[in-house]
Amino acid sequence: MSENLKNILEEWKGLEEEYQQLQETHRMYLKKLDELSKLQSNCSSSISRQRKRLNEISQLVKKSSKGSSEEDAKILDEIKEKIKIRPNAFFQMEAFLPKKNGLYLSLVLGNVNVTLFNKQSKFAYKDEYEKFKLCLTVILLLFSFICYFFVSYRFSDVILNFLLVWYYCTLTIRESILITNGSRIKGWWVFHHYISAVLSGVMLTWPEGNLYHIFRNQFLAYSLYQSFVQCLQCYYQSGCLYRLRALGERHNMDLTVEGFQSWMWKGLTFLLPFLFFGHFWQLFNGLSLFRMAQLPECKEWQVSVCGLCFLILFAGNFFTTVAVVRQKLKTRNQKPKSL
Repeated sequence: MSENLKNILEEWKGLEEEYQQLQETHRMYLKKLDELSKLQSNCSSSISRQRKRLNEISQLVKKSSKGSSEEDAKILDEIKEKIKIRPNAFFQMEAFLPKKNGLYLSLVLGNVNVTLFNKQSKFAYKDEYEKFKLCLTVILLLFSFICYFFVSYRFSDVILNFLLVWYYCTLTIRESILITNGSRIKGWWVFHHYISAVLSGVMLTWPEGNLYHIFRNQFLAYSLYQSFVQCLQCYYQSGCLYRLRALGERHNMDLTVEGFQSWMWKGLTFLLPFLFFGHFWQLFNGLSLFRMAQLPECKEWQVSVCGLCFLILFAGNFFTTVAVVRQKLKTRNQKPKSL
């Protein structure tokens, strides 16, 4: 037997041993995967049962509270407090269990499971989402600047509007995945990106004409300003969340800051004038478009639809910002009293 053949046989023997180990490891992996699947099903069904029984007990506690003695009332109050805490515990548990996709994700992705099963994966996905949002915002800022000051071709406007459509549609998908994995994004902040995607899509289909060119510079200036404000928001929110996570007061999957600390007020008061100016610019855009829609030469349906989208964005953004500021002020004023 030649030396070369001996070397080949030794290599093959080592490879065979590694292959046997691989088969055993894969067999154990499939076994653990089956066990994991069963545990996930058991946890999900247990949470459903717990929720059902919790509702039943809540009803019983409400009925028993009427006419109960002082001692019984104390016990019932303790049970009520524990009942209030329990839904949040279920929410934290379900963040690590497979869930059915909502209507939007079902329509876009089908029945694909998008649940991430460990904290590292969840945080990595959320961190990547924030980087994506910041990078695209900077790109849109630069592109809006170029279109406004240097380029006046319709083709460049189409690219900008297409980028806006793609950006907002991608955000809605990514945010839906984040919600499935435990992020507390809700209310207007979810709906905002749907309206923005519709607005950008309608702007993309607006045909070349005199009315389009009248509104073009106003829209580009607004896009430029909006991208600038979004960069400020990203910087403010990431700073707040970084500090709260460092203090152990905020969940890794949170995106917007619902809690409030005194040190946040300085940054928020700096940001508020920019936010409100942007909101009123949306109102101005909406009113400008509705005035434009009343002109005899206006035949494009895009004018009225864009005007409506801007008015919805103004109303949602303005009242939500006012509500957030009011809540922050209320929380800030209550803290010294409780000390």
